[in-house]
Amino acid sequence: MSQKIVKRALDLILSTDRFTHSPMEATTSAHTIAPSRWYRLIPIAFITYSLAYLDRANYGFGAAGGMAEDLGVTPAMSSLLASLFFLGYFFFQVPGAIYAEKRSARTLIFWSLILWGGLATATGMVSNVNWLIVIRFMLGVVESAVMPAMLLFLSRWFTRSERSRANTFLILGNPATILWMSVLSGYLIEAVGWRWMFILEGLPAVVWAFFWWRLVDDRPKDANWLSVDEKLALEEKLQQEQQGIRPVRNYGEAFRSRIVLWLCLQYALWSIGVYGFVMWLPSILNAAPDMNIVKTGWLSAVPYVLAIIGMLAASHYSDKTLNRKAFVWPFLLIGALAFYGSYLLGTDYFWLSFVLLVVAGGAMYAPYGPFFAIIPDLLPRNVAGGAMALINSFGALGSFVGAYIVGYLNGTTGDFGASYLFMAGSLLLSGLITLYAIKK
Repeated sequence: MSQKIVKRALDLILSTDRFTHSPMEATTSAHTIAPSRWYRLIPIAFITYSLAYLDRANYGFGAAGGMAEDLGVTPAMSSLLASLFFLGYFFFQVPGAIYAEKRSARTLIFWSLILWGGLATATGMVSNVNWLIVIRFMLGVVESAVMPAMLLFLSRWFTRSERSRANTFLILGNPATILWMSVLSGYLIEAVGWRWMFILEGLPAVVWAFFWWRLVDDRPKDANWLSVDEKLALEEKLQQEQQGIRPVRNYGEAFRSRIVLWLCLQYALWSIGVYGFVMWLPSILNAAPDMNIVKTGWLSAVPYVLAIIGMLAASHYSDKTLNRKAFVWPFLLIGALAFYGSYLLGTDYFWLSFVLLVVAGGAMYAPYGPFFAIIPDLLPRNVAGGAMALINSFGALGSFVGAYIVGYLNGTTGDFGASYLFMAGSLLLSGLITLYAIKK
C-alpha cells in the first residue's frame, strides 16, 4: 500500500514537471536521465525510513497505553526515556556518515535495519526500567547513521533540480508512518497490549533489511538496471553541478564554515518543536475528557495528513525555483504562531486548540525537503555527507531537549500550556535564524 501511494505521487510530480520548465530546459531536464531511478529507489528509501520512524515514535503510544504503569515509570523518568533515544542518536551521526561516504551506505543501512528492528522488538520484552534505558539509548545509536547515510545516498542519485523532492519522499516516511502508526498502535494496544505492539512493529525492519540489500546499489555505476548511456549522462550531470561549488578540503573546514554552524543551531531549535510534538502528542490528547487510546490514535494521525501535503508542495516549488530559504522560514513561523495560539487558548477550548496543533504539526514538517537540499547545493561531495550528519546530530540534540523538557513541563505543571510556549519560542528562533543565515 505504501509503495503504491509513493508511486502515484511520483507520477503526479514527474508529469507536472513538464509544465514547469521551458522547452529547451525540458530537453535537458534531469528527469529525462534514467527516470527509472524514481520508481526504483524512492519507494525503497520511503519504506526504509518509514520503518525507522515506526520504531522510534511508538514509544509515545506505549507510554500512554500502560507501559508506564506496568514498569513503574514516573513522569520524570518517562520524559528521560522518551529523550534518551536522541542522546544516542546525537553521538554517532558523523562517524556513520563518514563510513557511508568513504565505504558503503548500502551496507551501513542493512545492518542498522537488523539491529534497530531487534532492539525495537526487545522493548516489548523488558521487565524493568533499567533495561528500557539501555534499549532506548542503543536504539538511538543504531539509527543515528540512517538519516545522513540516506541523504548522502540520494545525493549520489538525484541532481540539484530533483534533490528537494527526493529528500521529501525520504522524509515523508516520518509523517506518513506516524499517520498510520498512530491508528494501528492504538488498536494494537487495545487488542494485545503494549508489549505485543512493540514486538509486532519491530519485526518488519529485520525482514525489510534483506529487501534493501537486494534492491539497491551504492552508486549509479554499480546498477545493472541502468544502461551505460544512462549512467554516463547522470554522472556527467552530477559532475557539472560540482563545478559551480567552491572546493572544501576536508571535514574540519566544512564543519567550521558559517553556513554549517548556523544550520546546526537552526535545526536544533526546529527539532525541539518537532519532537516535543511527536513524542508527547498522544499523551496530550489522551488527557482530554472522554478520550481513549483508539480515539487518541485517530486524532494523533490528523496533523500528519497536513504535513504530507505541505511537504510535497514545498519540495515541488523549491526545486522549481531553486530557492530553498523561501520554503523553510515561513513554515517555521507559522508553526510558532500556532503553538502560541494553543497556549493562549489553554485547556478550556480543546477542539480549537487541537486545530492549531494540526496546523503546527503540518507547518513544522513542510520544509524538510528544501532544508536538506541546502548543503549539497553549497558544499562539494567530499564533505557534504559529513556536514549533513553534523547538522542532523544537532537536530538530535534539540530533539533530546524537546522530548525531555516538554515531558518534564507537562508532568510538573499539570497541563500543556508551558510546553506549547516552549515549542513556539524554539520555532520562532529557528525561523529567524533561517532568514539571517541563508543568503539565497
